[in-house]
Amino acid sequence: MLTEERRQKILDLLDQHKIVKSQDLVTLLDASESTIRRDLQELENEGFLERIHGGAKKDQLLGFEQAMSEKTLKNVQEKQEIARLAADLIETDDVIYLDAGSTTLEMIPFLQGKNVTVVTNSVKHAANLVDLQIPTIILGGQVKLSTNAVLGSSSVEQLSAFHFNKAFMGMNGAHLVQGFTTPDPEEAALKRIAMRQSEEAFVLIDQTKFNKLSFTSVAPLAAATIVTERCPLEFVADYRDLTTIKEAIQ
Repeated sequence: MLTEERRQKILDLLDQHKIVKSQDLVTLLDASESTIRRDLQELENEGFLERIHGGAKKDQLLGFEQAMSEKTLKNVQEKQEIARLAADLIETDDVIYLDAGSTTLEMIPFLQGKNVTVVTNSVKHAANLVDLQIPTIILGGQVKLSTNAVLGSSSVEQLSAFHFNKAFMGMNGAHLVQGFTTPDPEEAALKRIAMRQSEEAFVLIDQTKFNKLSFTSVAPLAAATIVTERCPLEFVADYRDLTTIKEAIQ
């Protein structure tokens, strides 16, 4: 059986049953455990499913978002590569916006020693920035406990009065048609303002976020430069007609 045919059968089974076991796939598709494991890894990388212990399940619901404690444990090396590349884009005396998110969090160690002022809507980000003696402004408002993001009307009003050289944004998905998306409408509104108030906007996502779609649209793809460790080939041709991709790994 061809690789693409086998992977399509896996997706068809997920559509029917929502969860599939690796051992069942080995039997049904007459493939080795290592082959099935590789298939599931690639399909997860492309955003079609989520691997779980012993198998896989349908990708997450549009409105679902993992807690920050869970996000920070996933794809750590890739996020660090993306963060390093993003930090290299900062120039002396820049005023930047650092959005809440696990990948933007990884930028903070790379900011040490840079002459930069940071505005953020993340309690966790602000604490780490202050620990490194980096000049920091944190937006005021209600803290969303799962993501440590500050949200609400007061944060929107405050952010609307600021202007930035660069904004570094986290996103849950980058979709060729729907653009950048995130599960929470309040977070989407804040992200939209930060991008609008910046001379340049950069969206930091690893390859698992491409072709992903969440509940709320934030901005079209043309509104920002994507900073990633690797862009899936099927996404490159269409996307590069719209804006720019910066890859840490070529």
